[in-house]
Amino acid sequence: MIHPLVLVPTFNERGNLEPFVSAVRSALPSADILVIDDNSPDGTGDLADHLAAVDPQIKVMHRKSKAGLGRAYLAGFAWALERGYSHVFEIDADFSHNPADLPRLLAATQTADIALGCRWTRGGGVTGWPLSRLLISRGGNLYAKTILGVSLNDLTGGFKCFKRNALQTLDLDQIKSIGYGFQIETTWRALQSGLTVVEVPIHFTDRTIGESKMSGQTFREALTMVWRLRFGN
Repeated sequence: MIHPLVLVPTFNERGNLEPFVSAVRSALPSADILVIDDNSPDGTGDLADHLAAVDPQIKVMHRKSKAGLGRAYLAGFAWALERGYSHVFEIDADFSHNPADLPRLLAATQTADIALGCRWTRGGGVTGWPLSRLLISRGGNLYAKTILGVSLNDLTGGFKCFKRNALQTLDLDQIKSIGYGFQIETTWRALQSGLTVVEVPIHFTDRTIGESKMSGQTFREALTMVWRLRFGN
């Protein structure tokens, strides 16, 4: 039986949350949604509680402070495994990932353990980024791909669908990355564990409400972390 869970980490996403949750519910009505809020000062967590009170398919996890994207997803993975979900999605709450693509990623797991939304392949792309950010993203992915010796084109992509068995196979306690390096590390460890990963073309649109959570620190983490992975640390 297919019973998906969509993980939605949030920090100051009050302006996006309600329409985003509605879009997810429309795209994949069978899925539950877990909002993982890091004590957002703008009241995102309170709004999530309100939405959950009127829709039993919306769940909320409150964390005490902002502890990084990776920690939020690991908490969500554990929550999902404890409750028997068949598939678990990662997705950004700011509409940079299109909820309408959720069914395509789910369908792709019929032939793979993990489906990864890919910007840098035929049929994929990005809207709203300046040239500097495009070059950083493309260069960062090529850098990680080259050092790790893998064929995937979007190792930093954060729109994913994991089958339950994939999360059970991964040693989640070994994942150390906190920021965007988390995406590289989970995909790398999946490949090293013999899991299959397929890339699905997606179109990424830069957020129009709120501020990007990308920082220099998380970018530097990703740059150094690939060497740690390459040499087995």
